[in-house]
Amino acid sequence: MTTPMNASRNAPSTPTDAPTDSPTDAAVNTVRGTPADATVALRSELATLVTESANPHYPDLAALTTTELAAAMNTEDALVPATIQRHVPTIAAIIDQVATRMQAGGRLIYVGAGTPGRVGILDASECPPTFGTDPSKVVGVIAGGSTAVNQAVENAEDSGEAAQRDMAALKLTKNDSVIGMAASGRTPYVIAAVTAARQHGAYTVGFACNESSPLGNAADTALEIVVGPEILAGSTRLKAGTCQKLVLNMISTLTMVRLGKTYKNFMVDLRATNAKLRARSERTLMRATDCDSATATATLEATGGHVKAAILAIMTGLPATRAIELLEENNGFLPAAISANSTTGTH
Repeated sequence: MTTPMNASRNAPSTPTDAPTDSPTDAAVNTVRGTPADATVALRSELATLVTESANPHYPDLAALTTTELAAAMNTEDALVPATIQRHVPTIAAIIDQVATRMQAGGRLIYVGAGTPGRVGILDASECPPTFGTDPSKVVGVIAGGSTAVNQAVENAEDSGEAAQRDMAALKLTKNDSVIGMAASGRTPYVIAAVTAARQHGAYTVGFACNESSPLGNAADTALEIVVGPEILAGSTRLKAGTCQKLVLNMISTLTMVRLGKTYKNFMVDLRATNAKLRARSERTLMRATDCDSATATATLEATGGHVKAAILAIMTGLPATRAIELLEENNGFLPAAISANSTTGTH
């Protein structure tokens, strides 16, 4: 007999489990050398977190058919965008803060342990090919270093000292933005990183999936998006991880829009490093200017594959070299360069 699923829910579930420890637990319990009393305190802390609670709608996963399990996961995942929507004003304010600082030469830095760290590295690594940014401008930092990208590094998330060293190595300034991510909102490495970044004058965000989190309290801005218990209790690579990816996509993409890295809804600063991207560059140029394929190919060759400069050259009739110069004079903002050329009337 299977357990019926509630597919009509439109709000995250709330925790129903709150285990307590018996008086004898402190005398016998240790985890990886952690003092017993600290372990008991940690268990008590985890019991208060939505991200650690059991989902009451799916009490026995093995009792469900595979189709029901897939439908259940999809139902839970569908809750995430609607939950994020309620935090759009805060996300927009974060984007404006980040864009202002990046315009002044700062960086966007993601910090996390485990899944959040990997999500941050993924988002950062996509910015150079998509927006033509220098790899140093959007950076992902993970507890445990590069090894932790592919495998767990024991106790890395518990080291505040390592976080302080990692932040010191970045030589942070007031123009940098550091977004610390932890589904629980209590990861020591991430809290220490955000605390250190704030001390260096960087703008900081504490991104968690629990309310009133220590991480949120440590940052300039708390972004606490509660997506509810996971279908597999405590497996925050699921809904929480999806939430993190969606939000980081918003932050990086819309920051780049504010920095002039797009034109209309086209990627015009992409780096054409393979055949697909070269074809995309030509297609983008043709769509943006209504030119033919031969013109697109020739103009891109003249601008060294620079789509934005090619658009400017075709729209204004400027030589490729002058189009590139005019873009630089206008900080890479294509509409401003078009307007500047119209004002001066130079060709």
